[in-house]
Amino acid sequence: MLTTVIHLPGLDPHPAAESGVEVDPGPGPIQPELNELYWGAGSFIVFALLMRFFLFPRLKKGMDARYAGIRSDHEQADAERAAARNEIADYEAQLASVKAEAAVKVEAARQQLEAERQQRIGALNAQLAERRAAAQAETDAAKLAVRDQIQSAVADVAGRAGELATGRRPDDAMVNRVVGEVMAR
Repeated sequence: MLTTVIHLPGLDPHPAAESGVEVDPGPGPIQPELNELYWGAGSFIVFALLMRFFLFPRLKKGMDARYAGIRSDHEQADAERAAARNEIADYEAQLASVKAEAAVKVEAARQQLEAERQQRIGALNAQLAERRAAAQAETDAAKLAVRDQIQSAVADVAGRAGELATGRRPDDAMVNRVVGEVMAR
């Protein structure tokens, strides 16, 4: 790359060079002075010693305390979680026990109700049997009362039929005996 330098009249970049005065280049902008190095090194050493013996131990103690607090909180939470699980297991065991006890009581009540029901059914059956027997006795008595009337009516009808068929009236005793034998069967 080519560069061209333009010199303008009246503007000289190094006026001292023309006048013959020698200019001191001064300190370098990058190179520090020795007293700056001493102050920087001293302050660094003081800060490092301060950190090492005073600030870092306090920081470490605070971090250890925080870590111990967190660890104790975790252990306490684990202990409470285990206690809660134990309580849940106890509750479930008690619940199962109560359910079993309730089932036993329900079964006992069911059996008692079944026994009472059977007893009432037996009593009702006995009452029904008594009523049936009484009704049967009434029916038998009515049959016996009506039987004599039916037998005499049948005997009259049979005697009249025999009289119409043969032209003479059969003996009433014989007709009553035959009608009684037929009705007895």
